[in-house]
Amino acid sequence: MMIGKLKKIYLRALFRPRFLAIFLNPFFFGRRGLYLHMTELCNHLQGKTLDIGCGTKPYRDLCRSDTYVGLELDTPKNRKAGYADVFYDGNALPFSANEFDSILCNQVLEHVFTPEPFLAEAFRVLRSGGNLLLTVPFAWDEHEQPLDYARYSSFGIAALVQRCGFEVVEQRKSVDDIRAVVQLFTTYVHKKTVTQNVYVNVITTTFLIAPFTILGIILGVVLPKNKDLYLDNILLLRKPSDA
Repeated sequence: MMIGKLKKIYLRALFRPRFLAIFLNPFFFGRRGLYLHMTELCNHLQGKTLDIGCGTKPYRDLCRSDTYVGLELDTPKNRKAGYADVFYDGNALPFSANEFDSILCNQVLEHVFTPEPFLAEAFRVLRSGGNLLLTVPFAWDEHEQPLDYARYSSFGIAALVQRCGFEVVEQRKSVDDIRAVVQLFTTYVHKKTVTQNVYVNVITTTFLIAPFTILGIILGVVLPKNKDLYLDNILLLRKPSDA
């Protein structure tokens, strides 16, 4: 019972970081930045929602969806995880045109080698006037290798989605201050110390990484922002009503 509760606290700290997550999550700034933007923008995801690359569906209950469909690549690992509702081969989305009222695509596009066909498929299955909430890294280390293909500047991602037919309703930069630098440093430390034992990793995060995270919190308050260096792009997009 106690182990189950601790596991729940740990999993929550990974994607919804609050104070305790400073000592549990080596990616505190990146994940907290995303979560704060998600709490404000996920209310635009309504009706029947498709979560492309859903992972553990960490933001599901932030959406105002009537139906929530999680989609993942068809791999043994994803099937074993048990979160996705539908699996596919990474090419055409297995849905009808205009089937969804809204789409969430969180930290997925950097793993897509051919982004334009991918976005064209999202455009196809989204109804006219529907919203797509898209997040993609700008400054981040390589991850999930070898399936890590791209990073996008704010100008590059805006040009890409518009070329694929979407209207940009709102565009944001997440963690655009000294915390971005601190997060890159703590990510470096994490990757050099991480083990297969989650308990050892928590101890390392608490005693080795958390002090730098706390320093980053303080510096983030006293130092100015830098709009040119940030962690993630967040875009709220819309499929035109006449499309």
